[in-house]
Amino acid sequence: MAQNMMLYWSSGSPPCWRLMIALEEKKLQGYKHKHLCFDKKEHQCEEVKALNPRVQLPTFKHGDLVVNESFAACLYLESAFKSQGARLIPEDPAEQALVYQRMFETDNLQKKMYDVAFYEWYVPEGERLESALKRNRETLVTELKLWDGYLEKMGKGSFLAGKDFTMADVVCFPVIAYFPRFHCPKEKCPRLMEYYEMVKDRPSIKASWPPHWLENPEGPDTLKNL
Repeated sequence: MAQNMMLYWSSGSPPCWRLMIALEEKKLQGYKHKHLCFDKKEHQCEEVKALNPRVQLPTFKHGDLVVNESFAACLYLESAFKSQGARLIPEDPAEQALVYQRMFETDNLQKKMYDVAFYEWYVPEGERLESALKRNRETLVTELKLWDGYLEKMGKGSFLAGKDFTMADVVCFPVIAYFPRFHCPKEKCPRLMEYYEMVKDRPSIKASWPPHWLENPEGPDTLKNL
């Protein structure tokens, strides 16, 4: 059934990576895929434009169904293949609520990380202000404390929404993985770094690890001064 799936993706993109983790967790290996480079604007190709009016990645097709937003695609896979592979959304409504909360909170962590790690990429040189970057760093440190607090409350060895690996981990791990890669000091988020070390060798994550990260394990040090 995975042969009827087509994924357009880019290496290192958290939205693409989370969908690839979900496919691995649901035992849907063997899907068709095409790697596209953002830097070369390959994602603006006609194939993607025909499927995705936003011209973004991931772009995902299963049979005649097209699902482009990564959260939606991950949830679709869990619903369509509920009894296959790992169960990523628990049955209990209260447990579900926590999984969904951590999933959607991931956008906060990703945006605040990007505002620091990619500041020079997003902000034109003539508009950059050290005071703005300082505020962004402070905002990110506050966000990291929040996530560290979540894990502290859950207890040692916990995943993001409890004792089991869930869709919260599928969605958020690709963002968390940027912190050690971009040299974030461990003391700024010790619990999050413990979580990273615990989860990074999970088979679904190893199988979908960004290829260019394997070639160049060390990323830029844009988070070292938090």
